[in-house]
Amino acid sequence: MNRRTLLFVMNAETPDNLISNAAEAAAVAQDHLICLILGASPALPMYAYGVPPYGGMNIPDNWTELVSEARQKQDDRTDAVEKLLARSNASGDAYSAMCVTMDVKHHVAQAARVSDEAFFAANLRDTPEIIREAASGVLFNSPIGLRLNGSPAQKAERVFVAWDSSQAASSAVHAALPYLKEAQEVVIGCIDPVMTSEQDGQEPGADVAAWLSHHGCKVTVSQFPSGGREVGQCIQDRAAEFGADLVVMGAYGHARMIQTVLGGTTRSMIEQLDLPILLAH
Repeated sequence: MNRRTLLFVMNAETPDNLISNAAEAAAVAQDHLICLILGASPALPMYAYGVPPYGGMNIPDNWTELVSEARQKQDDRTDAVEKLLARSNASGDAYSAMCVTMDVKHHVAQAARVSDEAFFAANLRDTPEIIREAASGVLFNSPIGLRLNGSPAQKAERVFVAWDSSQAASSAVHAALPYLKEAQEVVIGCIDPVMTSEQDGQEPGADVAAWLSHHGCKVTVSQFPSGGREVGQCIQDRAAEFGADLVVMGAYGHARMIQTVLGGTTRSMIEQLDLPILLAH
């Protein structure tokens, strides 16, 4: 797993100790760390007067100053992160992305396309709309996996793979292969598998287990009934019973709009805080 490029997505409020820990871990593994610091661009306040089309819009006189102050704050934080990287002797770069929320995914995707894996700082959860757009940038606009919870330095000795024979699940396993090869034990967990040739096959999980075994992974396959419960909760329960250090699963295997409106497994797994997880689409 050495000499990878890791994308660490954060904001100006991400604590220094989290950045230093990630940088020190990258230095030990000889990884390159890209720190992408997201910042919200000040909203443009405009005031209407008169009645269109004869009226107009007024922009406050101090608008330019507000933008300059916000950009300076962002630049100062970027400089501070670069100094943290230098003190940790880590190979890395710090970049600033100051934009409106809807453009976050574009900045994240651009950095993710030249990285091997993305990791989000825990405090991004304080801004749900930002983390949602950032996740979209990685999962739908780049080829890499996204890790949430835990620490970039955390080892994964026991890995639980939520497998359903979908392309999303396959993408997640490929993205997690470096962890799977180093793990002491890997469980392929199939929740309510459909044992037909068109779905999960007569032996659900056997094909991916054979492939991983060829890579030297220590793999077992287990099938679990959901009992009518939400699949995301079943994954969490089974992974916790196994003592998993990492859960690997495909993201948005079903229509994204349906999951956005109704919830879904991906959303529940992203929102949970107890288990480190690696997602890919």
